[in-house]
Amino acid sequence: MKKISNFVTVCVLILIFAIALSPARFIESASNGLLAFATKVLPCTLPFMILTKLVIEQGNLQRFCKIFAKPFKKFYGTSESASYVFFMSVLSGYPVGSKMVADLYESGKISRTESFRMCSFCSNSGPMFIVGTVGAVLFGSIKIGFILFFSHLLSALLNGSLYRKLKATESALFEIKAQNKEPMQFGEIVSSSVSASLNVGAIICLFFIIIDALSPLFSLLPASLVPLAEGLVELTRGCIDASSLPTFAGATICSFVISFGGFSTIMQSNAMLKKLKMPVWLFSVQKLSQGTISAAITTLLLLF
Repeated sequence: MKKISNFVTVCVLILIFAIALSPARFIESASNGLLAFATKVLPCTLPFMILTKLVIEQGNLQRFCKIFAKPFKKFYGTSESASYVFFMSVLSGYPVGSKMVADLYESGKISRTESFRMCSFCSNSGPMFIVGTVGAVLFGSIKIGFILFFSHLLSALLNGSLYRKLKATESALFEIKAQNKEPMQFGEIVSSSVSASLNVGAIICLFFIIIDALSPLFSLLPASLVPLAEGLVELTRGCIDASSLPTFAGATICSFVISFGGFSTIMQSNAMLKKLKMPVWLFSVQKLSQGTISAAITTLLLLF
């Protein structure tokens, strides 16, 4: 971990030095990131965040998920809370699923084994980003959006089956129960959603700068692979550039990077999973396999 920390420090110092040498270039990169966020991400995600939180605060989703509790427990070898966390991760998008898994583990309601297994299918992007931003805005096709969303959902469920026998230490069972707390007021919901959206915007902006810093390396790749390389770093930038490719290739690349999440999403999730002591490589492998499955499903759907 110390070596990794030293490596990250060196990379950050190099980036700072590069920005100091070419401030105009990286100011433009930051501006492009903020523009992409403001025009392609925020209009689709903010309204959905507010509406989703309204549903969640009413507690109705929790009751609905009880229908799926036992099948999830049997199929994935997890506690009955897995279905609730899965649907929450789908509705709320990255990195809510990882945070919920970490919260359940820290409260002693699930074991490390269950936590590791749940991470394989409870880290997901939301429908408004996939259908709204990527499908409708970037590709100009709701149909492509729904194909990507279906592929993403199915890949998560199939991916979980690959890790159902994954073992760690400790063991505990948990049955989800309603919390005795007052639901958030509408003003609080709006404020919370705006804050979460601004966090997303800041991350997009930062990783646009990082991608531009890596552009000399990316330029060595074939043009069709550049969006994939960018998506491995930050999924929004990868999807934006992939949408300029022919639909088949662009949608397949988007399918992979959305389900993989990109380095930025993995780092966000890893920060929340810190107390689980889940290795970054393991979570990265889980996301890599989900991305591969999603791309394969999208390819088949586009063919047929």
